[in-house]
Amino acid sequence: MPARSPPISSRSDVPEAVESPPAGLRNEEDRRTSGSNEGVTPSATRRLFAGTSAGFSTGGEWRPLFASYPVIALVANSDEVDIDELRASLPSDTLFVFFNQVFKVLDRPFDGNSLLAVRSGIHGVKIVRRDEVENVTSYFPSDSFLGIMCLRAGQLEKVTPSSAFGGVPTGHLDLTDDFADFYPSNRLPSTGFALAVWLSELGLSQKILLAGFSARRSEALELAQIHDWTFEQVVQRLLVRSGQLTIANVATPRSYAALMERFPNIPAANISLAATEVLSERLENANAEIDKLISATRANRSVANFVHRLKPIEMFFRRLKGGKSSKANR
Repeated sequence: MPARSPPISSRSDVPEAVESPPAGLRNEEDRRTSGSNEGVTPSATRRLFAGTSAGFSTGGEWRPLFASYPVIALVANSDEVDIDELRASLPSDTLFVFFNQVFKVLDRPFDGNSLLAVRSGIHGVKIVRRDEVENVTSYFPSDSFLGIMCLRAGQLEKVTPSSAFGGVPTGHLDLTDDFADFYPSNRLPSTGFALAVWLSELGLSQKILLAGFSARRSEALELAQIHDWTFEQVVQRLLVRSGQLTIANVATPRSYAALMERFPNIPAANISLAATEVLSERLENANAEIDKLISATRANRSVANFVHRLKPIEMFFRRLKGGKSSKANR
């Protein structure tokens, strides 16, 4: 998939942290609290606020925000995501949660309800380090953008202050304790996985949908080996089977059904555990070798792409030269 470039226009209207709702919304709020709540619900009122995430720091503060939307769609930075198709399949008031460098899945501003989740990793937040905050947030019009969720999920990860995001409404969520005794100790959970698991355990009635959470690498998207992708896929599949999560446009396969029929004396749990252990070992070994191949061939691919881009220019000069020769012959 060709690299997507950010919008030309830069974001100059990033809202400051919202201190109070606009006048029109205050009138709605006054009407609701004074006893006349016709046509106005707390969730509908909350959804009207841009920059709602500003100042959040606990799960208890974040929960009502997510609970106010009928569907929560977590959108991974994956080649498999077709954002237009995804939006068409979901209610118009769905909350879309994007991650980090959104220009990997967006090629124009996104005007739906949106929240940007970023990771305050060991070296801080990537879009802050690379001075990409303005570029990334330019994809989200301020009237439907709830702001940034800065997520932490490991003891060694930094705490990035809200001031680092240049005035963009920002809240924080620390999930370090949630994964301390759960995730493999030599790895860190990916941002999307950490948020998906946390949301699944909130007891929300809302549908939590995962888009592009396949852990598949491509030439444009690499998989960081700091995450245990096999473990995450296993947990994700279990949560899908239990009905706590939904995968976009994918039917859940009945893996190993024939094996259980052939060996009915072996408990299904033992089959699943054995399969998971074998697949985990094989995939981790394969991942390491594949990453070596990708790194080794990066220079060759860059040269090939450069030569490919030169071909239209070469053809242009050939046609130009041919035209001049025809005129000279006349």
